[in-house]
Amino acid sequence: MRVGVIYGGRSVEHEVSLVSARAIMRALDPRRYEVVPIGITKQGRWVIGGAHCALPPDPSVRGLVRLRDGGRSGAARSARGAAALRPSGRHPLRARNGSPLGQLDVVFPVVHGTGGEDGSLQGLLELADIPYVGAGVAGSALGMDKAVMKALFRDAGLPIVDYRVVLRRDLERGRDRLVRGVEEAFGYPCFVKPANGGSSVGVSKARDARDLSAALELAGRYDRKILVERAIDAREIECSVLGNDAPEASVPGEIVPANEFYDYRSKYIDPGSHLLIPAPITDGQARRIRELAIKAFRALDLCGMARADFFLDRTTEAIFVNELNTIPGFTPISMYPKLWEASGLPFPALVDRLIHLALERHKEKKSLITSYRPGRNGRRSLTKG
Repeated sequence: MRVGVIYGGRSVEHEVSLVSARAIMRALDPRRYEVVPIGITKQGRWVIGGAHCALPPDPSVRGLVRLRDGGRSGAARSARGAAALRPSGRHPLRARNGSPLGQLDVVFPVVHGTGGEDGSLQGLLELADIPYVGAGVAGSALGMDKAVMKALFRDAGLPIVDYRVVLRRDLERGRDRLVRGVEEAFGYPCFVKPANGGSSVGVSKARDARDLSAALELAGRYDRKILVERAIDAREIECSVLGNDAPEASVPGEIVPANEFYDYRSKYIDPGSHLLIPAPITDGQARRIRELAIKAFRALDLCGMARADFFLDRTTEAIFVNELNTIPGFTPISMYPKLWEASGLPFPALVDRLIHLALERHKEKKSLITSYRPGRNGRRSLTKG
């Protein structure tokens, strides 16, 4: 089976994506899978294999690198060069000159953040009629936009922390007024983050008006829509979800960040943060978190995989759903695969299961009726995909 692993991209999470992709490719059994590395450079150029598609030689996230966008290199004779994914025919993966590069049986997208996790890449794969791992177009888009996600969680009756949505346009027109509005709504401290983004990039904690003004400015550089949330003194708990229409939840784990909160540095640079698996919580709390993880997964109509993030209030022990990540990290320190390993599903088996779920969902879609034509004498003519 030919598995295309797409990684990199024009996102601020480009470097993290490369580390995740490397771990996934190592987990794919070469006796069962032929891996096709498909890299997307920071400039948006698609490359197949070879030096331009090189991944970090060291599995440690301390050695983050970027895909090369141009230049000549003789480092790999197998380099296939620039490529494009075209929504047509049996061989949608083609070189720039139009020559086919072979059929893909399934794609494993590992492009974190904008352009890969927001439904854009999923839409392209749908048009190309290629099975792919993870959430569909709508679920990916909903999972990327934290403001829309929280609105859906609220409508589904899930417990969430108080929040407000601010547009960059409003910020430019009257920052002082917006700051006062946040102060009146829930005061300090509060968290400010881009509505669309991941790996805690652009996230700040504001303790006063000056902090809040600077945090809004920073978040506005990453997105036109900004999320402001009430900060609570809470433990950070995560739970992995796996499945399509009958999802399962893993044992929960706890993040103990080295810094004040689990930001980009804590996740990928600072070695002081550590994970507690399973999380030191009561059986009742663990059961509740797993239930909420599945409910949140279904609220966004997701499939394949997601990592659900929670807050556990240190004082009241109330549990709040924070967000879902539809393409969680697969790095050596990522919580998603670690939680499944602790639940009895090793990394290679997890990757196998995700590929199976992708093929299962694609087969189900192909069985649906895709055209309708009224026939003679009132009879209908139906065609499946």
